[in-house]
Amino acid sequence: MRFENNKSGNGGVITLNNEVKEIGRLTYTIFPEDNKFIISFVLVHTEFEGKGMGKFLVEEAIKFARENNWKVYPHCSYARSVMMRMNDVEDVFLKN
Repeated sequence: MRFENNKSGNGGVITLNNEVKEIGRLTYTIFPEDNKFIISFVLVHTEFEGKGMGKFLVEEAIKFARENNWKVYPHCSYARSVMMRMNDVEDVFLKN
């Protein structure tokens, strides 16, 4: 599996792919003036659901945000529920 981050302006898409096809994607928006990274949407294609792939996408987004000293606001309800269960995100998690 590999991640690809396609950033364009103040937004972008992180895709998770296997050797053959896309497994899922996470869309985001960045507000650099506020040091804020917003997870807008997480999608895992049906055939890969239930295998933790969405969590991998959220973890990759958090890693990207940390590298840039941004706080993460999970606008997406799935991303929010994943982050609420994580123990190591207090440094970046914007809850509201």
